[in-house]
Amino acid sequence: MLDLADLRERTEEIGAALASRGEDPGVVLRRILEADATRREGLTEVNDLKARRNATSKRIGELKRAGEDASAIIVEMRDLGDEIDRIDERVRKAEAEIEALLVGLPNPPLPDVPPGDESANRVVHARGDIPTFDFEPRPHWELAEALGILDLPRGARISGSGFPVLVGDGARLQRALIAFFLDRHTRESGYVELRVPYLVTTESLTGTGQLPKFADESYHTERDDLWAIPTAEVPITNMHRGEILDADDLPVRYTSCSPCFRREAGAAGRDTRGLLRVHQFDKVELVRYETPERSADALEEMTEEAEWLLDALGLRWRRVLLATGDLGFSSAKTYDLEVWAPGVEQWLEVSSVSVFTDFQARRVDIRYRPAPGEKPRYVHTLNGSALALPRVMAALLETYQRADGGVDIPAVLVDYIGFERIEAAER
Repeated sequence: MLDLADLRERTEEIGAALASRGEDPGVVLRRILEADATRREGLTEVNDLKARRNATSKRIGELKRAGEDASAIIVEMRDLGDEIDRIDERVRKAEAEIEALLVGLPNPPLPDVPPGDESANRVVHARGDIPTFDFEPRPHWELAEALGILDLPRGARISGSGFPVLVGDGARLQRALIAFFLDRHTRESGYVELRVPYLVTTESLTGTGQLPKFADESYHTERDDLWAIPTAEVPITNMHRGEILDADDLPVRYTSCSPCFRREAGAAGRDTRGLLRVHQFDKVELVRYETPERSADALEEMTEEAEWLLDALGLRWRRVLLATGDLGFSSAKTYDLEVWAPGVEQWLEVSSVSVFTDFQARRVDIRYRPAPGEKPRYVHTLNGSALALPRVMAALLETYQRADGGVDIPAVLVDYIGFERIEAAER
């Protein structure tokens, strides 16, 4: 959520930043400032009236003690109280309007984010070898179904399309990836592992920015007013909602693996095949709370932590800096990591790492005290996928496929999964 005082002082600058995202914030900003003017005017009026009421109350007491008639002043006081109530109600309505409008505004991009739509996204760097084959590589769904490790028809029978079932070695491969990712983050990078709730309140989902904008893309249980999480970012970011942390507590580093639930409509054609776009998938998430001074460096560190995993898996990948018009609602700057999948001949996004500045922290009210006795400041929050499982699985199967239909296991996973190859002959 934007800082109202900052918005008041830098209206044109913030408006231009929001416009670079493809928004048209002019009308909303004007309404916010008009409501803010009403609110501040009302607060001035009501404070003056309350000061007058306090002075008059003192005068009434003096008159009564002196045995004089105070009835006329008492009537005046009642009228004054009614006027105060009317102004208070006007202030409350203005504050409610401001909050409702602010909650719908996205985060302004940082200055170094390139302006433009998706076509302005910039490849920062790429690493890894492009896979080559002496046969025609197959897409992962053909490989996996032939190996008996992916069952799309039965998943659709159980829950509808977009809910794949991993079978046997497919399930073991995903479990190995999750263990490998979590071990790296907890043992080498200092993250604390969490097991989080998969259903969250409206307040929690609003706090991270998924609501109200993305309500139609989320799964909602109306009876309990709980939402299935689209990412573990939501419960983790809300872990310290309403708290004031000590400076020594920062940075806070959490990681968690969870299922993610999203109403992904998908594009027509092959994007709906296999594991490319599904409604339920597992993802290992990284979340940090940082000081404002450290958040830019933390974004680079988190992105490199995800890149290390891709290097270890031997995949061809690239880092993409998203342009303003392609940013998520809450993000001020985002790097996407994409891997090359030779079977479908596509770059697949497997990680998105973002810094939110104090945008989410204001919504969930997470602050820290820089030093004893100092005024609390809002933390900066960051999150990133490290990594999302379905497309990593797809890229691995397509990259490590062999002519006989078998798939090799990357060396780094062998100890986790217990074998070096998924053999076609066994299926």
